[in-house]
Amino acid sequence: MAATTDPAAVRRHRMLFRTIQRRRNPKLRRSDITVTDVTAVKRAVKAASLGNAMEWFDFGIYSYLAVTIGHVFFPSGNDTAQLLSSFATFAVAFLIRPLGGMVFGPMGDRIGRKKVLALTMIMMAVGTFAIGLIPSYASIGFWAPVLLILFRLVQGFSTGGEYGGASTFIAEYAPDKRRGFFGSFLELGTLAGYVGAAGLVTVLTAVLGDASMEAWGWRIPFLVAGPLGLVGLYLRLRLDETPAFRKLEAESATASEAADPVETSAKGDLATIFREYWPTLILCIALVGAYNVTDYMLLSYMPTYLSDELGYSATHGLLILLAVMVFLMLIITRVGRLSDRYGRKPLLMAGMLGFLFLSAPAFWLIGLGGVVAVTAGMLMLGLSLVCLLGTMSAALPALFPTQVRYGSLSVGYNLSASLFGGTTPLVITALISLTGSTLMPAYYAMAAALVGVIAVACMKETARRPLEGSPPSVCTQEEAAELARSGAPEPRF
Repeated sequence: MAATTDPAAVRRHRMLFRTIQRRRNPKLRRSDITVTDVTAVKRAVKAASLGNAMEWFDFGIYSYLAVTIGHVFFPSGNDTAQLLSSFATFAVAFLIRPLGGMVFGPMGDRIGRKKVLALTMIMMAVGTFAIGLIPSYASIGFWAPVLLILFRLVQGFSTGGEYGGASTFIAEYAPDKRRGFFGSFLELGTLAGYVGAAGLVTVLTAVLGDASMEAWGWRIPFLVAGPLGLVGLYLRLRLDETPAFRKLEAESATASEAADPVETSAKGDLATIFREYWPTLILCIALVGAYNVTDYMLLSYMPTYLSDELGYSATHGLLILLAVMVFLMLIITRVGRLSDRYGRKPLLMAGMLGFLFLSAPAFWLIGLGGVVAVTAGMLMLGLSLVCLLGTMSAALPALFPTQVRYGSLSVGYNLSASLFGGTTPLVITALISLTGSTLMPAYYAMAAALVGVIAVACMKETARRPLEGSPPSVCTQEEAAELARSGAPEPRF
């Protein structure tokens, strides 16, 4: 306004322009500041993280049993064709994720985060449990892979509303100065899900042997998802809505009576997201794409790479990955604290540059063979990945304002995950088959990391700042009083 206002007019009507300025930038009042309930925050983090752990437990199981599932559901004389068929079914769940995001995301912005997160938990548990009950190809023929694809679609559709909702839930509950720390627990859940899946598959394979695993043992990990889903649902139903959403709901209560019904529909919400927030949506897709390629390459594809491309036993590769993931679990919350202290951008940039420059040396080490070399190579990749894991769940929700946060993040995250995440094992397997080079995973990760470096350079720093469209959130009454006294002009909400 100042750039287009006549200075002479400002001098003549100082009181008028001062009033306008105060209305546009209202002074922060004590009542505007949210003082977080530590117990409620911990409960929210626990429920959201458990759901995320279950999601990645389900997807991890499928990844680690890809070879076995290929034998059970896609009989063929060609091992590569079986593996490609299995990974294609893995990717199918990601193709429908954007549709799930477009349904559940705007729904979460309209009816609340809690209800949608409970619904996605139920659908994920049902889809995973049902896969464990499907008869094999030898029993029912063509219908076996059809049912597998159907329940993978149920999984993928429900997952479309999971990450965006869980990260939004934690971000809106956490105090501004500790959002990175609490957000890192979401990805701690990711690693816990993968560790649980890898550990269970490793133990079952060691105890039952390959023949029994292929005959019936592969079903056990999928059936475990049923009880886990009930526990997660119980925790989520006990939660209250986030303070940010409750405030938004209260402010829009009267305005909603006069709202255009088209604009309050899912279609209207999506139109608003794509029309008004497309630059931020593209940034989100780029960040998530780079992050997902590297994530799925290491945590999902690596055991298959070690066994099929380098000739290791399935158990050998899983044990090494298991050790690496446990190490990452021990340090991920410290990465979250670092992002609160130094900012999201430095940590994200460190992770992207790590993949850009260390992927080729890491895969060269892995190719040398031996426990020490393989572990060292996977640790190089893991340390780069943990910089992204520990930071991304706090950085992504801060890209969008409260009224479209769940929807925008769900759409952007799942479009990117669909295009670049779930297809990673399939693309890498096909590239290795086409070129014969076992370094193709490194080149693919480097290309993704280059996109990530550009995206991180373009994003704004959001650490220790209120979420856009939400009131400031602090840990104590004293901190709230100090913030109000300081007359801090931000944020505008």
